[in-house]
Order: sequence, then structure tokens, then C-alpha cells
Amino acid sequence: MTGQPTSTTPEHSATRLLVPALMFIALVVAAVASLGTPLITSVATTFHVSLDNAQWTLTIALLSGAVATPVLGRLGAGPHRRATILATLAIVVAGSALTVLPLPFAWLLVGRAAQGVGLGLTALMMGVARDHLPEERSAPTIALISVVSIIGAGVGYPLAALLAEFGGLRVAYGLGLVVTAVAFVTAWRSVPKAPEGRSAHFDMAGALLLAGGLFLILFLASETSLWSHHLVLAVVLAVVAVLLLCVWTLTELRSKTPLVDVRAVRHPAVAGANLAMFVGGIGMYLLLTLITRYAQTPHSAGYGFGLTTFVAGLVLVPFSVLGFVAGKLTPRVRKRINGPLLLAGSAVVVGAGFVLFAAARSNLLELFAAMGVLGFGVGSFSAAMPGVILAVTPKSETSSAMSFNYVVRSVGYSLGSATGGLVLAAGTNPGRLFPTNGAYTTAALVGTAAMAITTITSLTLARLHSRDTTPTDAQREDRSSR
Repeated sequence: MTGQPTSTTPEHSATRLLVPALMFIALVVAAVASLGTPLITSVATTFHVSLDNAQWTLTIALLSGAVATPVLGRLGAGPHRRATILATLAIVVAGSALTVLPLPFAWLLVGRAAQGVGLGLTALMMGVARDHLPEERSAPTIALISVVSIIGAGVGYPLAALLAEFGGLRVAYGLGLVVTAVAFVTAWRSVPKAPEGRSAHFDMAGALLLAGGLFLILFLASETSLWSHHLVLAVVLAVVAVLLLCVWTLTELRSKTPLVDVRAVRHPAVAGANLAMFVGGIGMYLLLTLITRYAQTPHSAGYGFGLTTFVAGLVLVPFSVLGFVAGKLTPRVRKRINGPLLLAGSAVVVGAGFVLFAAARSNLLELFAAMGVLGFGVGSFSAAMPGVILAVTPKSETSSAMSFNYVVRSVGYSLGSATGGLVLAAGTNPGRLFPTNGAYTTAALVGTAAMAITTITSLTLARLHSRDTTPTDAQREDRSSR
């Protein structure tokens, strides 16, 4: 029949299946990377290691993800994107198997590092969406991919905690093995090849320099005790990290095939968005860690609720639910309000979450409310961010541009976690195990200041955006491709 609507064609059917596939893969890699958070205590008791050593099951996943993200972003910008996605998911599945097998603690860390590599796939999912979906569908899909990459922690945390409580550590990690295997099959069946004509060049020297600099920065952010016990060593490592990143920047500017297009990153819209992501990431992750830590503090400290790991994980449910709601609403609002203004409004919402936590945390309902406000603000911020960057980015550079943004986000999150730890440590009286209640208020005020800076940065970016009426190279490219 010639009058059959296009919605029933095989091509449209494949496109329709591509959207949930991309979101599922992004959700899985984020959830699996977050499995270390609720299982730290179980790891310490199962492997007979200290809590500090057990903390590395989370830290090493974040480190490997931050290091792998720009590398995968560049590989994903070339003609071998499908192969890159499948190879990365194979590594994640192999790492998940190592976490389940009865092997020594060192192998668990290797497995967690392999799982963390999957965090670099989020930007590649965005690149696939932008290349293979119609423009009216690609923007909301990219926004949702950005959101699920964050709320994945809220999904994985309570599930892992529940499985660990009733089935043990290996059963909890078994969840990661199952879902990553399903994600691999999903990618194999659903992810199409990259368009023809993409560059296959890869800057290995740039990748090594950036990996070294990022590793040192995130290591220093996660090992806060290093600053108090080995200050000279920490300062030396910080200087080395800065030097590596400076050398990396110079090599990228001179390279004809850079790992990250630094010149594009210097565009006011991109630079402003990354600055907002960096400072905002510090604040967002700071509040997330404050609320979960406060909920698990025992009553003997004079505050807190003494929740079990599983029940504390349920506190993240409002974060995930309202984050997803915000992610669905933001693309619609984006049609009426420009991206930078949405970033500013989202930062204000997160700031309101800080104020709520600082002023009212005497019962669980208030904690749930603060977490819900945080989730809505983070979801809206995450959904608006890709639109700001991709508005001035060619389609061929989508994965690379967004991977750099996710590196910035990872560094911001790590510094947010470290900042919260330092403030609470400073507010812990000698001989006491837990910080004072007032230390949480101080940390909330620090986070409020971070979100105020994020709001000001976003408003400045909005002012620049309103002045810039000249079509960008990315817009010209998209118009010519249509």
C-alpha cells in the first residue's frame, strides 16, 4: 500500500528503538559505577581491609571514568564509534565478572576500574542521538541521556544495598554483571555505525598527558588525608598535575588532530558552560553527600537518623524521580527560555535545596524534601547543559565536546565530595567520631555559595548569548546537512 504512514517503516521503527537503547546504556554504566557507594562497609568486612581502602572501590571507578572519557570521546568522533562502544562495554562486562568471582581484593579494584571506564560512554550516546535522530527528537533525547547519567546513582544505590543486605556482597555485584551484559547485547543490536567521512586520527600523546593530569587531580581530591599528613607530597603532586595539564593544552593547540578541540572549548558559550558545570558540580555533589551521610549518622551523635544502608538509599529515590521529571520538562521549557537562563534557574533550585537542608533537617520528611529539590535542580541543570554546548558544536565533534564537559563534571563532583569531607572533618571535635551538627550547616553554606557563583556565571553566559546573533559554524553545518 502506497499510502502507508512513515511511522511504520523499518527505518522509523529502528529510530524508535534507538532512543530507549541509548538511555538504557547510559543508565546502566552510571548505576554500575555507583555500586561502590553503598557497598564500602561490606567490602571492608568481607575482604578484611580498612574503610579507607574499601573506599577505593568507588574512587577507582570515578578515576578510570574521568581518564577514559576524553579518550572515548575522541574515538567516538571517528568512524569506529560502534566498535568503540562495543569494546568499552565488553571491558565493563569483564570488570563486572571480576567483582563477582571469589578473587582477592586487588582483583576487585581492577574490576571496579574496568566498570568505571563505562562512564565515558555517555558522551558517545549523545553523539549517536545527534547523528541518527531527527533534530526535533535528538535534543530531548540528549537531555534525557544527560539526566539518566546522573540519576543512575539513585537507581543503583538502593538496589545494591538491598541485595547486599539479604544476599551478600557478591550478589550485589552480580546485579552489575547482569545489567552490563544486557547493555552489551542492546548496543550490539541497536547502535548504528557512524556517518561516513569522519576522521580516524587519535592523539596518543595528548591522551597520556590529560590522563596523567586528571588522575593526579582526582587522586588528590579523593585522598584528603594526604593534605593533612603529607602536605609537601600533596603540593608536589598538585604542581605536577598543573604542569601536565599546561603541557597538554599547548600540545592540543599545536596538534592538527587534537584529543579535545581546545580552540572550540575557548568559545564563550562552551567555556562559560564548563565553568558553570565545574562550580555547580562541586555544589551538587556536596549536598548529595551531606544528606546521605547525615541520614546514616547514629542518634548517639546528637542528631541524624541512624538509617541502614538500604533505607538511606531510599532517600535517593526523590532525587532520581524528580531528576527524571525535570529532564522530561526541560526540553519543552528550552523552547521558550534559552539554555544559560535555564542553567541559572536550575542553580537557584539547587541552592534552595541547600537552604532547606541548612534550616530544616529534624525529620526524614525534610531530608526527602531537600533531596527532591536537589534532584529537580540537578535534573534540569543536566538536561539544559548539552543544549548550551552543542548549539556551537558541529555534529562531528559532539562526543568530544560533551566528553570534555563530563570530565569537568567529574572533577567538580570529586572536589565537592572532598570539600564536604574537609568541612565536616574541621567540625569534628578532638576525640569524637562524628562532626558537630553545626558542621553540616557550615558545609551547606559553602554549597550555597558555590551555587550562587554558578548562578552568576550562567546569567553572564545568558547575557553573552543574547548579544550573539551571528549563526555559528555548527548551525551552518546543520543547515547545510539538511
